Amino acid sequence: MDNNFEDNEIEEETEFADSERAKGQMLKGSAWMTVGSILSRILGALYIIPWRLIFGVSLFPIANSLYTQGYNIYSFVLIVAIAGIPSAIAKQVAHYNALNEYGVGVKLYKRGLVLAIAMGILSALILWFAAPFLTNGDDNVIPVIHSLSLAVLIIPTMSLTRGYFQGYQDMSPSAISQFVEQLARVVYMFVSAFVILDIMHGNWVTAVSQSTFAACVGAIFGFLILGWYYWRRRSYYRGLVANSNNKLNVPTNQLYKEIISQATPFVILGAGVTIFSLIDQFTFFNIMRIATNFSESTLQVNYAIFAGNANKLTMIVVSLASSLAIAVVPLLSEAYTKKNKKGMRDQFSNTLILFEFIMIPAALGMAAIAGPLNRTFYGTSNMDFSSNILAFSAIESIPIGLFVVVSAVMQGVSQNKKAVKYFVIGVIVKLITQFPLVYAFGSFGTLISTMAGFIVANELIIHSLKKSFGIEEEKIGNFTAKILFYSLVMYFVALVAVYGLNFLLGFIVNPFSSIMSLIVTVLAASIGGFVYMYLSLRSRIADEVLGKRVQKIRDLLHIS
Repeated sequence: MDNNFEDNEIEEETEFADSERAKGQMLKGSAWMTVGSILSRILGALYIIPWRLIFGVSLFPIANSLYTQGYNIYSFVLIVAIAGIPSAIAKQVAHYNALNEYGVGVKLYKRGLVLAIAMGILSALILWFAAPFLTNGDDNVIPVIHSLSLAVLIIPTMSLTRGYFQGYQDMSPSAISQFVEQLARVVYMFVSAFVILDIMHGNWVTAVSQSTFAACVGAIFGFLILGWYYWRRRSYYRGLVANSNNKLNVPTNQLYKEIISQATPFVILGAGVTIFSLIDQFTFFNIMRIATNFSESTLQVNYAIFAGNANKLTMIVVSLASSLAIAVVPLLSEAYTKKNKKGMRDQFSNTLILFEFIMIPAALGMAAIAGPLNRTFYGTSNMDFSSNILAFSAIESIPIGLFVVVSAVMQGVSQNKKAVKYFVIGVIVKLITQFPLVYAFGSFGTLISTMAGFIVANELIIHSLKKSFGIEEEKIGNFTAKILFYSLVMYFVALVAVYGLNFLLGFIVNPFSSIMSLIVTVLAASIGGFVYMYLSLRSRIADEVLGKRVQKIRDLLHIS
């Protein structure tokens, strides 16, 4: 009897230790991916300021629209080219590593490289030759797509290598290479646009094409960083392989089958946001031509505002969710492999709480400072319309980010077919609501229909996960109520700060200039962020979400 009690106690302690270890790994992985992703997204947004100044007031709106249309098509083709292989590799490598079969993971990576190279070549050729048929009536899109097809050659292999590192729950190489890739891309964009337009006085379409070709330049630098990391850690990986069980001998054909079967859902779900964007791109213009008598140039500007301008900034917020999703897939896969149902339930609950803790205040904070933030990046043209679109898009980023996370959870526990099915239902909702909403609300209609589609998909996925693995409803409900309340307090404080600062600055300077708007953005965001941080630290909710490490921040701020 005593022995049984001791065994149960040991088992419970082990489960608790595993749960805490997994939570710690998720936080560490999320931190690395968040830093890398956020810095990359910020760079990807900051470039727009000098880029806008180089193109000038007259050329920037149409250049931005052309860039956005080309990039949406490229993003979709790139996701297909990558074919979900990096995430599938991360999941399967984590699976075999959990079985102490590191050698199989290495073999899996090598076989995946062959697929990635082949998919890169094939997709680049398709993108190049299909360019004339993807113009949406604007032939200027053709050279832009041609320039982007070159990046498709390299990125699948680079992404696969990131997936291999992630399978070891080692997120730093991915995060750093992502940042370097973006830095190289932004530098090339800025320099090439400046040389073509200001020094050579060349064609603006050529300048846009070189700006999109920067994706290829960035990929080369990002890949070099990954190669350097692998070279430094090769001895460590060899040691793991040498000390493996080495009992599994998985045939090559089976490895390919595993990669492809796991990758296919990742393609569809990974392309989720891009598919919704493409629906907007190929329906918005036609619906608006029926609903309004706007000129083509006005439609191009309106499209660029919601699909380009707002999207660039809100994707910074969505990247928070993407970072969490990347970190959680290998951990869930490990728990699933070990048939640890409690571990899966805890992981899912912790993932939702961490998502809410980060995403809700980030989205509401961006909505609060939408006015000055928009003017900082895009100037005062269409000021009120652009700011309102950005504020609405910031709210829209919450269901989008939630989809990124919960679909990753589904894949981590091998519920791939269900995840795809629920996403397809979401797409159908988007298609059904697109025409009436765009007809009635214009650009805002595209955002509302996107929200509707993702909300339906999220509800179906969460219900399925809850039914299959359970969820700590009371715990999540308590956290949600507190996080939402603190986020709303932060929102109103930041909003008051924006109006107050604009009012005070108005006595001295024009508060709506780009420089003054930047100052207002930084100050209002800092005030709002401090309020949220203070409330979450004072209530101890930050400790429960992020662990004991936040005690240092509390001590520094003298918060009891």
